Formats: sequence, structure tokens, C-alpha cells
Amino acid sequence: MTHAIWTPRTIGTNCELPVRITRSLLGYGVLAGPFYVIVSVVQGLTRSGFDFTRHPWSVLANGDLGWIQTTNLILTGLMVLAAAVGMRRLLKGGVGGTWGPGLIGAFGLSMVASGIFPADPVPGFPSDIVNLAMPTMANTLHFAFGAIGFVCFAIATFVIARRFAGLGWATYSRITGVAFLLSFGAMAAGPGVGILIFTAGVLAAFTWLATTSVRFYRGADR
Repeated sequence: MTHAIWTPRTIGTNCELPVRITRSLLGYGVLAGPFYVIVSVVQGLTRSGFDFTRHPWSVLANGDLGWIQTTNLILTGLMVLAAAVGMRRLLKGGVGGTWGPGLIGAFGLSMVASGIFPADPVPGFPSDIVNLAMPTMANTLHFAFGAIGFVCFAIATFVIARRFAGLGWATYSRITGVAFLLSFGAMAAGPGVGILIFTAGVLAAFTWLATTSVRFYRGADR
């Protein structure tokens, strides 16, 4: 059995502007992860009561400074969406050229929606807010959109992996997709290991997005 070797799509050798636009959009795929992680970690280290082993980063959207994490989620989601548009411009036509970027875009939109509908407070954070007996509608929507986004991202890694058939990158993409999806399920284990696994999954996903965006970025003008 032979395997196809991925080659970037030529956007236009004699048209510099489309290449520059596509590269700019792909650049957001590199920036999205570090931006989201840095903003979340800085908040986690400075906000009273937050515990990285007990609380998911999304609950930082609660409290007086909750607007910071809300903004973080929305801006990161928009950056992921921009990267998806860049991938679509580059991969238009062929294997995974439509569905892959589309699913990445759906993940970005899910982050925006998760920012609009915040998660409820959890035991211990924020320390000055009484925990709710029943989850709010916003909390339900937050996790519903999150679940949809996680599934879309995981599928996207498999779809885009087909562009790298025969290369080690395809295997890396599929492993990332499985790990990301399993990490979301690990949250059911509760505080401690479950939260840490979930965090690791988020880091793995954004690492894949960044490295894949770089890979496409380098091939944008070929």
C-alpha cells in the first residue's frame, strides 16, 4: 500500500497579498494557545482561593475579575477561528480541505460561546461566592458548548491527519485528538488527577494547533 505525501497548496506565486493574509491568519493559530495559557495561569496564581489541582480554568470567569477570563475565552476562540480560516484558504479542495478547518472553526466558536456562558462557582472558588445548589442554565450551556468543541477538535485532528498520510505528523495528530477527547472525560473523576489530566489535554491540543499552523504557514507560499 502506498501513502500520499502531503504537499502544501499553492496560493499564488505571483500574488503576494493572498499569501500574506493566509499567513497572518495562520499566525493566530500559533498565538492562541500561549495567550490562553498565560492569561489563565497568571490569574490562577494571583486570585485568592484558586487551586490548579481542584479547579478548571473556566471557573476563573467568576468573581469581580471574572471578566478577564471571559475575555480570554472569547479572544482565544476568535484567534482559533482565524486560524481555521487560514487553513481553509490554504487547504481548499482535496483531502480534509473543507471539513478539517471547519471543525477547527467550530472549536473556536465553542470557546467564544463558553466565554459568553460562564461556568458556575465551585467549592473553594471564588471564596466570597456561595456555591449554587443547582447548576444554572449558563453553566449547562458552558459545558454543552465545551463538549461540542472538544469533539469537533478531536475529529479535526483525524481529518487533517489525512493531509499528512505516510508522515509521522499524521500519527501525532491522531494521538492528540484521542488524548484531547479523553481528557475532557477525565473531568468526571473530579478534583485532583481528573483536573490535571484535563489541563494536560488542553495544553496538548493548543500545542498541536500551534505546530500545525506553523507547518501550514511555512508552506503557504510554495
